[in-house]
Amino acid sequence: MRLRALLETDALGLRLLGGEDELDRTVRGVMTTDLRDPSRYLSGGELVLTGLAWRRDSADSEPFVRILASAGVAGLAAGEAELGAIPDDLVQACLRHRLPLFAVNESVAFATITEHVVRQVSGERAGDLAAVVDRHRRLMTSGPAGGGPEVVLDLLGSDLDLRAWVLSPTGRQIAGAGAPLPAEVAATLAGEHLAATRTGRRGPHRAQVRNTTYSLFPIRNTGRGAAPAARDVRETVLSDWLLAVEADAGDWPAARLDLLQGVTQLIAVERDRRDAARTVRRRLAQEVLELVQTGAAPAEIAARLRVAAPVLLPGLGTAPHWQVVVARVDWGEEGAPAGKGPGAEPGQVAQSLLEEILVDPATSGPDSADRIAVAHTGDEAIALVPLPVVPGADGDAGEEGAAPQDTGGPGLHADALLATVREPLSAGLADDGRLTLGVSAAVHSAEGLRGALEEARHARRVAAARPGRVCAAGHHELASHVLLLPFVPDDVRRAFTARLLDPLRDYDRRHRAELIPTLEAFLDSDGSWTRCATRLHLHVNTLRYRVGRIEQLTGRDLSRLEDKLDFFLALRMS
Repeated sequence: MRLRALLETDALGLRLLGGEDELDRTVRGVMTTDLRDPSRYLSGGELVLTGLAWRRDSADSEPFVRILASAGVAGLAAGEAELGAIPDDLVQACLRHRLPLFAVNESVAFATITEHVVRQVSGERAGDLAAVVDRHRRLMTSGPAGGGPEVVLDLLGSDLDLRAWVLSPTGRQIAGAGAPLPAEVAATLAGEHLAATRTGRRGPHRAQVRNTTYSLFPIRNTGRGAAPAARDVRETVLSDWLLAVEADAGDWPAARLDLLQGVTQLIAVERDRRDAARTVRRRLAQEVLELVQTGAAPAEIAARLRVAAPVLLPGLGTAPHWQVVVARVDWGEEGAPAGKGPGAEPGQVAQSLLEEILVDPATSGPDSADRIAVAHTGDEAIALVPLPVVPGADGDAGEEGAAPQDTGGPGLHADALLATVREPLSAGLADDGRLTLGVSAAVHSAEGLRGALEEARHARRVAAARPGRVCAAGHHELASHVLLLPFVPDDVRRAFTARLLDPLRDYDRRHRAELIPTLEAFLDSDGSWTRCATRLHLHVNTLRYRVGRIEQLTGRDLSRLEDKLDFFLALRMS
């Protein structure tokens, strides 16, 4: 907006005292100050409002005006409430520096002027930004990307003073302008968005985290290869990106909401590009998987792996170790696999989700999954993950077919995967979905890949036997009793746990005796009375009383190994 427009607005009560030839200056903001030197807070183009509290005598006007003129402000508006009239020395200083000067009637609050300027400037900037966004959209849909989502987010920050981030469904930051969101905040926002999407509410969704309000806009793929609009929300909820804006969009005008929708469509184009770039990696994984499942010769599988390695790990000279991760998403009480709806193939939902889960959560950018190849078959998604090998390092395979020792070193770990995705994805799975993951040990040859696949599938079945919306299990768990649990019939498991634990649960409900927590702690302490009492902050005699009550209610003896094992298994299966 221009200074002339302010002067012509009667509600602002401005009176021009000098600078009539400069009224076509553009106003880009407003600032209220009574500092003698406000230069550090000026960036140029402001209308400066002052109550003249900085002025002690006539000699103060010249340096004050000189500072404003040097900073490139658009004009100065001085209030009449303090001195009754604008001093002549200020008028003369403004004339010398060609700085337009207005008098503000004492009946008009500075807040009124500020609100008017901000509203007008924001409206004009929104129009300018909309044109920029439209231009970027045309560029990105017809040719190479012009800088990616960061360009548009920078524009939102500079032109509309909006901080915004593009987040994945797990809360990983894909793009952002300025400081990144804390990981905990991003994960919470992703969970809020997924939960709102599952309820069918239209965006933007409002969320408040750490006393800050955010508006969450869904980013739906509307570019090349977009799916039909009538698809089940469960097919995309776990893979769609979102735009998180640090503002409350509830009272925004329609024009601004339309602008942000345009931004999401622009970012969706970038998402479409990323998905297209994954085609080669998906095809490689599919080819390797088919060879492994059909029992192809190890030499044939090794040849395909040699083709895959340079694509997934460019510049790597040494053949990598490989890990396999299997994922499955199930919906509904009947356990129907995801992706059974119209237009979807079984396993596709898990494929898109697994590609996101396997990205390092500390890595940003839309193309950060360039070392992950995920295929889908039947109801599963299967990832082939290369692990670079450092020659001479511990665990380096010394001969063909030997797997490195798994000692918790480099590579994927089920617990770590689970920790990064459980909170947000549980919200998206809501009350009718489950995600289960299985992770194999690393192998160093094509011959070991088939075993790794079966190992990951067994681990996923172990995870499926556990309670919770998001569960994972690693290969190390397959060497223990836990391997047997998924294969025990459900009715047998229920009867076994009920016989041992229901008497304790009933007693706890009636007496608040905490027998179940005491039993868990006693077993975790390997039957040590002292360690268990310390852990529960109890006297040993109190602990002995509780254990005696457990034995009395169940007819078992916790000094016997067989009974300890039965209780342990019952707790794991409950």
